[in-house]
This record gives sequence, C-alpha cells and structure tokens, in this order.
Amino acid sequence: MNIDLLKYTSDRIHEDLRFKEEPGPVITISREYGCPSKIIAARLSEELTRKLVVKGKDIKWRYVTKEIMAESARTLEVDPEQIKYVFNYEQKSVVDNIISAQFNKYYKSERKIRNTIAKVIRNIAHEGHVIIVGRGGVAITHDIPRSLHIMLEAPLEWRTVRVAENYHLSQDEARKTAIEVDKKRKEFREYFQGKDSDYTRFDITFNCMTFSIEEIVHIVLKAAEIKKLF
Repeated sequence: MNIDLLKYTSDRIHEDLRFKEEPGPVITISREYGCPSKIIAARLSEELTRKLVVKGKDIKWRYVTKEIMAESARTLEVDPEQIKYVFNYEQKSVVDNIISAQFNKYYKSERKIRNTIAKVIRNIAHEGHVIIVGRGGVAITHDIPRSLHIMLEAPLEWRTVRVAENYHLSQDEARKTAIEVDKKRKEFREYFQGKDSDYTRFDITFNCMTFSIEEIVHIVLKAAEIKKLF
C-alpha cells in the first residue's frame, strides 16, 4: 500500500471519532471500461433503500461518482476544472507542474489532489449507506468491516462493441480507448493500494457479458444481506 495512504489512514484514527462508532456500510464498484457501472449502482441504491423501508428504517442509500470531484475541489478550494485531469486519469509533465507552481497561486500538487480524494472518499464511506463508483474506492475503504467490493469486467471485444456504439467510435478507436482507460484506472488504484498489492482483492467479480444487469444486482443484494449491510 502507498506509504502516504498508510500514514493518512493512521492519522484518521482519532479524527474518525467525530463520526458514528461504526463506519459504513459501503459498497464499491470498480469496472473495466465499457461495463455498465452507473446503472448497476443506481438500481442497487434503489433496491437497498426499498429493503430498509420494508424494515421500517427511513434511510436512503445513494451512489456517488462525479460528486467526489466536486467535494474534492471544494476541500482544496479550487475550481473543479483545475483537478479534472486527475479524475480523467491523466498526469501533468514535470515542466507543467513547475510552471503551474510558479504562476498559479491556487496550484495543488497531484499528490495533494489524490490524497484529498482519498480523504473525501473516506469521509463519504464513514457516513455509510453509499455506493462508490470507481475513484480507487476499493483501496481506500477496504479496511472498513461493513463493506463489499465489486469488480465488473468483460472480454475486450464485447466492451469494444459497447464503447463504439455509446461514443460513436470506430471499432479500432473503441478498442484502443478501452485499453488505454483500463491501464490508467489500474494505475490510479495502484497509487492508493501499492503496485502488485493483493490487499485490495475484490469480493466479487462479474463477467458483464454473461451476467445481466438484473442478475448482478440480485447477487450483490444477496451478498450485502449476508454481510449484514442492511
């Protein structure tokens, strides 16, 4: 695991006393490019909320993805556009960073941005009843006992067809995009969990080519019940 994240987690022990005694529950969804993560997260949040209503609990599950960038920007006191490149899994060159640091009084280093993202996700997870889509959520929340971590994957050619249809790309463009985004997302997770670390293995991995959205939601709900997340 990244040493900065280890220090961050240690420093949070006392800070977390501000929150309820037990963090979570939280579900994270990671995915290969072209897999339907948002629609699965939306349906899961609806079904989980419905199950709590049946139990007489007025608690709503929600899912977050873009909200993480907005909250990170607010915490850093910068415009979201200034940190958007990190959420697009891009990196600035050394020269760009030096120029930005010299001429932009609101400049934030990439390390500062990423560690702020971790802090924001950690806080959201502590609040509980939330599904975190992407953003390295599995690495940042894996130590929370009341958590469930899902990975969505599928054969490259199956995802290529979906990406080409959704973004009006050629097959070659879609395939190249999928490969590039998968690589960047993996690097993003590795920043928080450490390269070649097996600490953040997923609890369940689904092949989106062979499991329908409804089947995935049904199985995740059953797993969440077994783990007492609702």
